[in-house]
Amino acid sequence: MTKVIKIALASSLLLTSLSASEVIKGSGASFPYSVYQKWLKAYNKETGIKIDYIKKGSSKGIKDAKARAVDFAGSDKPLSPKALKKSGLYQFPGVVGAITMGYNLPGVSELKLSRAAIVGIAKGAIAYWDNKLIAEANKGVKLPHKKLTFVHRADGSGTTYNFTYFLSKVDKKWRKTYGAKKSLSWPGDHHIGGKTNSGVAALLKQTKYSVGYIDYADAKNNDIAMATIENREGNFIKPTLKSFQIAAAKASLDPKKDFYAVIADPKGANSYPIVAATFILLPSEKPAMNKKVTQFYDWCYVNGQEIAKSLGFVPLPDTLVTKIRAYWAAKGIK
Repeated sequence: MTKVIKIALASSLLLTSLSASEVIKGSGASFPYSVYQKWLKAYNKETGIKIDYIKKGSSKGIKDAKARAVDFAGSDKPLSPKALKKSGLYQFPGVVGAITMGYNLPGVSELKLSRAAIVGIAKGAIAYWDNKLIAEANKGVKLPHKKLTFVHRADGSGTTYNFTYFLSKVDKKWRKTYGAKKSLSWPGDHHIGGKTNSGVAALLKQTKYSVGYIDYADAKNNDIAMATIENREGNFIKPTLKSFQIAAAKASLDPKKDFYAVIADPKGANSYPIVAATFILLPSEKPAMNKKVTQFYDWCYVNGQEIAKSLGFVPLPDTLVTKIRAYWAAKGIK
């Protein structure tokens, strides 16, 4: 074998090695982390393509996307078309999930929380578990006269944004005073914060007489009890895949607006009241890498539905997937 051929073969092997070891990097929202992780593993098994996604919270995901620190980012707080244009980003939904009210209340396995009670807990207006606002929806349940601890996210979070958006829809005073935010200084002195949804799950598990907002998947995976919640029609709805699907069907996600929408507190007698779409952000100047990311999500839309359902997430309906594919095509990233 000549020296030239040996060099050519070595170069070819090196290129193959580099291609095989290429890793697509993502970061951001912890809300969809469990489903993304399972999708990534299944995709890698089928295609050999490696994708890493680090849960940091939506605020850091948005920051990473703007700084071009990753190839894609996840955010549960959608960015407006104006904000996207300013930062040179594209945006599309990945999956729909639900935010639950997880609780650690010894002796109580079935708990109902009205809209007024949830606002009261967040405001710090409810100090004890046997408060009238909680008790009136739980007739026949022996609620203890124990101090209530409210568990929330300590980091910038799309879960917090969607939860406070829900509170803003429910309560005018909350909307005027606090609004919908990724992070805030919570009122009262009854609260503790955890980083990422996993951190909230850990605090709920170890803190007796606590209650807090957490994504369904983390609550389910950690065997945390979840309250039945009053929706806008006045019905108390259990957190189930079916009630999430009914709620998600009410969502209006328009590609002309870069899918900018918050879907919390949807209409419908059987709609679960706190649902959220989670979004993917892509840098507009990197079409080649973007195509690799959209290929992954396209695979997920087709092949990842059962994985999503098993974790309590709602796969996007075919009509919305068609709109997303058209959006990708229009941006030259399909």
